[in-house]
Parts: sequence; structure tokens; C-alpha cells
Amino acid sequence: MGKGFPAVSAGNAGRDGLPGPRTSPAVRKITCRRGENGRSEQEIDDALAEDPSADLVPPTGVFLLARDRQGVAGAVGLRRPAPRITELTRLFVHPRRRRGGGGARLLAAAERAARELGATTMRLETRSDLVEARNLYARQGYTEIPPYNNAPYAEHWFEKHLG
Repeated sequence: MGKGFPAVSAGNAGRDGLPGPRTSPAVRKITCRRGENGRSEQEIDDALAEDPSADLVPPTGVFLLARDRQGVAGAVGLRRPAPRITELTRLFVHPRRRRGGGGARLLAAAERAARELGATTMRLETRSDLVEARNLYARQGYTEIPPYNNAPYAEHWFEKHLG
């Protein structure tokens, strides 16, 4: 699993613009995926304002990156809305790194980070058109649950007990 996919580590505030994710190239790239290509800078800023990422830093969360020689190969964030619950967000694998286990590796790194934050449950929401992501979550032991939020893009909600 993940053979050849780079190691995953916490985002670096100096290099990645975290905190202050509006300036982070990695976060901006992930946000661009939410809509059609060619989104304006204002549309990206509006999307980031709708779904802020300032809490993806300790102690309220983390933002993990995988880098290769060409830049960011993947990213994933998690936030802690409650002491024992973390929420996965912004899972992204660069197109040049897809189909190599990178999503599973990022997800495993996020689960380790969640446990380090004291979480026993990981939740996430996703859209219907992200079939590959939904399949990944199911393969990794996530089960579909009733909605736990009213996020504007959410159509499916998942949960996994981290044990």
C-alpha cells in the first residue's frame, strides 16, 4: 500500500502558509477542486471563507502534506470538534500520484494524528460525485452514518471508530 508515495508530515507554517491557509498553495489547490476549473481568486477566497481551515493546526487539528520532488503529492486535514472526535477534511492526492495507494496512506496518517490528539472516532463528509473517495473510505473501514452537519457540499457522511 502506498509504495512509492512520499512520506506524510505536518505542514510547515513557513513553507506552506499555515496558519493562514488562504495563502497556502496546497489548500488553495484543494479548494479549487470543489468547483469547476478556472475559478477566480475571489471564488477561491469565498470558498475558503465558507469552509475555513484556520483550525487545522494544533491543538485543534493538523494539516498533513506528502511532498515529492515536484511539490505537494497529497494533503489531508483534520479538526477536532469535540474531545474524542476528529473530522477529516481536504483529502487530496495530486493527479500524478493517483492509483498508487496515496489516498490510503494519507488516510492512515490522519488516523494516527487523530489518535495522537486523543480521538476515538473519525468522521467525514463528502460529495456524491467523489465515488473513488467514497470507495476508499469504505475499504478503510468507514461506515455511512446519518448527517452530522449541514455543510453545503456534503451528501454522504462517514464514521470510523479508531479503537
